Amino acid sequence: MRSRPAMRVLPALAAALLTAGLAACGDSAPPPEPTPSASSSAPPPDQDARVALAARAALAEDHRFSAVYTLQADGFAPRTVLATVAVDGTWRVDIPAGALGGTADVSIAQLPAGVFQCAVPSPANPVSPSCVRVADAGKKVPREYDPRVQRVFRQWLPVFTDRQSPLSVTAAQPLEGSSGSCYAVDTISASLSAPVDVGIYCYADDGLLTAARVKFGTLTLAGAPAAAPPTIDLPGPVTGGEPMGLDAPPPPPVTEQPVAPSQPVPSA
Repeated sequence: MRSRPAMRVLPALAAALLTAGLAACGDSAPPPEPTPSASSSAPPPDQDARVALAARAALAEDHRFSAVYTLQADGFAPRTVLATVAVDGTWRVDIPAGALGGTADVSIAQLPAGVFQCAVPSPANPVSPSCVRVADAGKKVPREYDPRVQRVFRQWLPVFTDRQSPLSVTAAQPLEGSSGSCYAVDTISASLSAPVDVGIYCYADDGLLTAARVKFGTLTLAGAPAAAPPTIDLPGPVTGGEPMGLDAPPPPPVTEQPVAPSQPVPSA
């Protein structure tokens, strides 16, 4: 994140000059009390960057696209994520190895009827595609089923546009493979959980996310986006089953094979 030494040095210099001037006049007034900062770990806020990020996020809320991203995360080979925001505002994010400890592919989608988690077949997990409703439209996926990748495309945008959100934003160096402008986002209060992942977010001029480095990994746009479809379709029928969790399923129980009793050896 960009440091701002001038912002720190100038107030101290001004205070020193003021104190020296008062001493020369014989005034014994005590020096001013330092103003406490909101968080010792957060960088100095950059109002220009905060406004710029809010503007890019507002464009992103209205942007319609279908794009492929590369997701790099610890413990996984690079994965291909497909994000689609349709013309009618419905959206879907396909996440390989996003459930059951990385053994199952998953899709998170929002339609007017709600937010759905869908099992997507893969060579390693050739299941029948099916979907389960996990939340009302506009709400978060419950934590135990939430791969989080979809949040960066839709659900964190209102936080960026809300100027009252407890965020500190500074301009950042571009992430590798990104285009447009990048912003480092931090929380300004150590007592509150961050409403978004602390990290770096990069957006093109039209609001398209081109890269993000956050808690779950690094996303990078893998090519030119395609036109958005009129609406999104779920990859399978909606069922009343249980959603897939994030943890790997327990291994199947080991069944001991019965041992046949030994036959007596006939004597010679």
